[in-house]
Amino acid sequence: MTIKDITNYLEELAPLNYAEDFDNVGLLIGNYQTKVTNILVTLDTLEKTVDEAIAKKCNLIVSFHPIIFGGLKKLNGNSYVERVVLKAIKNDIAIYATHTALDNSKNGVSAKMCEVLGLENTSILIPKKGIIKKLTTYTPTANADALRDSLFKAGAGSIGNYDNSSFSSFGKSTFRGNENSNQTLGEKGKNHTENETQISVVFESKYEAAVLKALQDNHPYEEVAYELVITENVHQNTGMGMIGELPSEMDETDFLLYLKATMKTDCVRHSNLINKKIKKIAVLGGSGSFAISNAKRAGADAYVSADFKYHEFFKAENKILLADIGHYESEQFTKNLLVDYLTKKFSNFAVILSEESTNPIYYI
Repeated sequence: MTIKDITNYLEELAPLNYAEDFDNVGLLIGNYQTKVTNILVTLDTLEKTVDEAIAKKCNLIVSFHPIIFGGLKKLNGNSYVERVVLKAIKNDIAIYATHTALDNSKNGVSAKMCEVLGLENTSILIPKKGIIKKLTTYTPTANADALRDSLFKAGAGSIGNYDNSSFSSFGKSTFRGNENSNQTLGEKGKNHTENETQISVVFESKYEAAVLKALQDNHPYEEVAYELVITENVHQNTGMGMIGELPSEMDETDFLLYLKATMKTDCVRHSNLINKKIKKIAVLGGSGSFAISNAKRAGADAYVSADFKYHEFFKAENKILLADIGHYESEQFTKNLLVDYLTKKFSNFAVILSEESTNPIYYI
């Protein structure tokens, strides 16, 4: 197996186009054609993580957080980032990061939090925009059914719980080929009128290459006319955070103690208790203060995330219980998620859960 085989599978779970614009995901160090010995899965890649990979004969580290986030202008070993990169390169160890691509996956970070907390009836808290595209093309009516079916097979026409969705209209096209044309209909140098069907389909942007290939491969014309646009539609199964329900409601204090024990944290910072029963829970792994208003609009009784600043706790406004469990603590089970996912597919080498804690925050 090559690194490309592994990353192709990872990108079925967390397509790279799901990542936020500010992020740096994918293969950060290494060559896609390198054969994989073993894989080490970690939340962060530090020097001790690379040392662990060396000791366990892993030449691929799958990390949640990217070690290279901004640009590197020098590699002198003067920062922990530079030292990690140098050590990985020196020891032929590749590093791949998923980060917000996995955050936005319906089976990603927040879904794992829901699983650990035992939440039911889960859905995406902030559905993602900008990943649904619309293709409109025109084909001879006799070819419309075959072309439409090929687009469906490539991933087009799926909306929520529906697939094979399209819209068609009918009209006449005109064209004239020059002496170098290779026409399948009409004659060179003569005006031609053809009965055509306009086909419109939407698809997730991760299927773009496959959809355009299906269009070119199954269209009878030498020159294929089509339009491709990004829609404003949100994707209900992709996005940041999730919301779900506890099997049974809890008192606020009982819920906070349950949260502390279940998420294995030494500290839960929370907003004012308002004597409210807790049933509906919103969660978001990592820094999630930006989604407080989304949790409130969704009717959550509590919102569990991390990195809330002092003034952001006031946003609870006695309507919701805000609980900051710590950045590392909110994402700690992501390693298990990735190990379980990779182990289901690959059995000819070891997929190893890193034993090193990379949490930089300690409590006394």
